[in-house]
Amino acid sequence: MAYLSAAPESTDVVRDALIAHDYLVDEGLTTAVFLALTLQRPLLLEGEAGVGKTELAKVLAEARGSELIRLQCYEGIDAAQAVYDWDYARQLLHLRAAEASGEAAGAGTKALESQLYSEQFLLKRALLRAIEPTGGPSPVLLIDEIDRADDEFEAYLLEVLSDFQITVPELGTFSADNPPVVILTSNRTRDVHDALKRRCLYHWVEHPTFDREVAIVKLRVPGIGINLTRQVAGAVEALRALQLYKPPGIAETIDWATALGRLGAKELNDDVVEITLGTVLKYREDHERVRETGVAALVKQALERGAFHG
Repeated sequence: MAYLSAAPESTDVVRDALIAHDYLVDEGLTTAVFLALTLQRPLLLEGEAGVGKTELAKVLAEARGSELIRLQCYEGIDAAQAVYDWDYARQLLHLRAAEASGEAAGAGTKALESQLYSEQFLLKRALLRAIEPTGGPSPVLLIDEIDRADDEFEAYLLEVLSDFQITVPELGTFSADNPPVVILTSNRTRDVHDALKRRCLYHWVEHPTFDREVAIVKLRVPGIGINLTRQVAGAVEALRALQLYKPPGIAETIDWATALGRLGAKELNDDVVEITLGTVLKYREDHERVRETGVAALVKQALERGAFHG
């Protein structure tokens, strides 16, 4: 399988490479990825949970034949979790070994400190690992759910992404000879600051259209029939229109289709939807919303949407 080069020649090359790794991508997202690669700019993907933002970074790493380095953001994340830390347990063991052998007494405090704060005891976290020299393609750095991080961390991240270098006071500055491909994702639980957005290319990732969702299910769940595939896509489309607490994403659509296939279902009906709803909706409030609207109404919409015309 051919790998995606660092500077692809066209958007068609990007699209074909992603499709070859089972990720069906629309024209807008294809263009965003192409520009991120050729301009060497971070790409910020926003959209509801489950639309395939994180999956894109994973597939992009596969298509490039490079390492995926993932930084999962959360409230309170700091440099010790994202950039580097010191292996205090190993430093202590080294110090005790030096004392036991008598080396500590002869080396002096300054020399001993230089041993303890050497790269041997440096724990490289995601951001530092991403700018390390590599023999092959540069890694894909996935900064997942940046909207969950604090303002202070976002400001620090902006500094790192501006020049791809990190300073460790005890060792000096680490710089990237070949910068990583950076994908940031946000579920928009809060607005990402304008300064970070200006540093990035931006793309809003929508839920797939009906036809694209049918194509995704056909690709990822090849064992089920086309009629059921279209009905599942139609049902999920109807569910997303109900203003649920957590609308189903592509992953839930695939899970639902897989579950229905395992149960031997050939088409949707009230009973099979009722017993499998937990594979596509994960909140009790959403289950109640569907039952208030009526499972029969959902099935009716799914059958009508999934029917072939012409």
